[in-house]
Amino acid sequence: MSPDLPPVVPSVTAELVGALPPRLRKRLDAGVTKLVARPAVRDGDTVRIAVDDDTDLVLHAPGGAVTRADAIRCGCLLAPDCLHRAAAASAAPVADEAPAGDPEKPETPDEPETAPAAEAGDDAANAGRRAAARAVSDAAAAVLEAGTDGAGAVLQAELLHAAHTARLAGLPRLSAAAVAVVTGVRAARSGDPGYRLTDLAGALAGVLGVAHRLPHATGPELTDLRGTARQPYRPDGSLRLYGLFSEPVLTATGYAGAVTWTADAEGRLYTVSDVAPGGPARATGAADRAVRIGDTSLTHRELSRAGLAVSGATVSPTGRLGAGAGVRAVRASGVAWRAEPLDRLWAEPAAEQVSRALNGGRDLLFLEVTPVGAVRETAGDCLLADCDGLSVLLTTAHDDPSLPCRENLRLLAAAGRGRLRIVARLVPGPFPRALLLAAEHPADPDARVDLGLDRLQHADLPGGVVAPPDRALPAGDEAPLHLLRRRVHQAVSGGRRVLAFAGDRPGDGARLRRAGLATAGDLLDDLHAAAADRSRDAFGRLLPADTDRFGRSWLAAAVYTDAVERALCADAWGATATGAGGARPPATPIH
Repeated sequence: MSPDLPPVVPSVTAELVGALPPRLRKRLDAGVTKLVARPAVRDGDTVRIAVDDDTDLVLHAPGGAVTRADAIRCGCLLAPDCLHRAAAASAAPVADEAPAGDPEKPETPDEPETAPAAEAGDDAANAGRRAAARAVSDAAAAVLEAGTDGAGAVLQAELLHAAHTARLAGLPRLSAAAVAVVTGVRAARSGDPGYRLTDLAGALAGVLGVAHRLPHATGPELTDLRGTARQPYRPDGSLRLYGLFSEPVLTATGYAGAVTWTADAEGRLYTVSDVAPGGPARATGAADRAVRIGDTSLTHRELSRAGLAVSGATVSPTGRLGAGAGVRAVRASGVAWRAEPLDRLWAEPAAEQVSRALNGGRDLLFLEVTPVGAVRETAGDCLLADCDGLSVLLTTAHDDPSLPCRENLRLLAAAGRGRLRIVARLVPGPFPRALLLAAEHPADPDARVDLGLDRLQHADLPGGVVAPPDRALPAGDEAPLHLLRRRVHQAVSGGRRVLAFAGDRPGDGARLRRAGLATAGDLLDDLHAAAADRSRDAFGRLLPADTDRFGRSWLAAAVYTDAVERALCADAWGATATGAGGARPPATPIH
């Protein structure tokens, strides 16, 4: 996936790949690799790629995204049904089929929510939804069957086509879930540093789970599974907001920018965002651009420490502030974290905050910790901190070297200061872990540091501080759930054949059962059986694998693993997880 290319809506990619003759489909992945190596030149809404000395490929993206197949033009002799056009669409980030502008929501937030194609009682609409769900399920199962190593541009296009069909059938949630899988697969295949195997596993479980439940759902469950194409904004009158912190946004889909978090006097959180196609440079530069609300000249970096008075406010259900024509905003004074009204955010016990996050609430944690020292892990250094007697691992929110996250974390570990207030994002797991987003300044508790945007210096540390030595992780008993989780993740990366060839390690199922995880042992056995199940015809030739059975077995294992991990996470924090289980895509910043 190339962030230099403008985003392309799923229907365009599906159309261009579908038009290729079989001989060119076989060469599509190689064509994508070759194309992304060529430089792209942007001129306004047009991106031009020199395929060779005599041939140019041009993408027109009015409004920031390619929304029509004829907006991708090639000068080669095989055009329009050429490999280059399909390769460009397959290499580009996936755009939302809603109006271009913001990557998640349209620029006109005060528009009413898009209505579904037909009411739930319409038999024809129900049949259409079932067919769309089946198509998405089949296409997603084929991606799982192949794994990221084998899910090339053709399989991706088939899933994008199914996503477009689901959108037309009035199933925007299923459509978005399918697009998320394609985005994750492309990130994996391109070596994107932001790719996470756990994220893609969650996306696959999400799309397969929704597709599985949709045909049988009714009433409120059907409404929830159907989703909404646009997030409605509601009027919220006048707001007095206090800046909390800003964080960079850098996604695998080729979008970047900044989000600033604010709170009102009652502790309700609101966000202001500036996210658009781009890379790390845009993520850092967005912090110094003016926020897009009213006539205020405040930048995101300034708003994170100041305040905002808003009249005629519109707010999404997730707390995102709208920027409609009737919204007015002016700068107001801010307060320190230890002053009211922000102080109350840190008064809630950590266990209660984690319980809310695990049960569908916001995933931000407002913690007061004592840094203990650096801990070295395979993925890099972490900060071990004490939170009222609970050992918590704090890790970086972004690994991109152009962002200061990792170096800031190392300096905080060396600061040696006592109690420190932080803002972090929960990472579910059997050990208390969170992504570090912002912290009080090591030398000044009235100041704060946005750890993804501000860069600490050694001079900022209290004098005479010596970094403590690396420490080992606290020892503790852990249920062997990783035996099942590992196979779930292996299937995502290597496909069904990896599990079929690997077989079950001797004793894995028995070990799970001895640990009281009998269901996990049964699911592991069934997953391996489904992977190895290949029938032969009368001549002894292998028949096509049953992707549906393997997909169901994998989904059952993924849902179970997610539910147990949530329970283990709640236990680790002393919290409760009372919400419905089931694999869900990981939480992401609101923007």
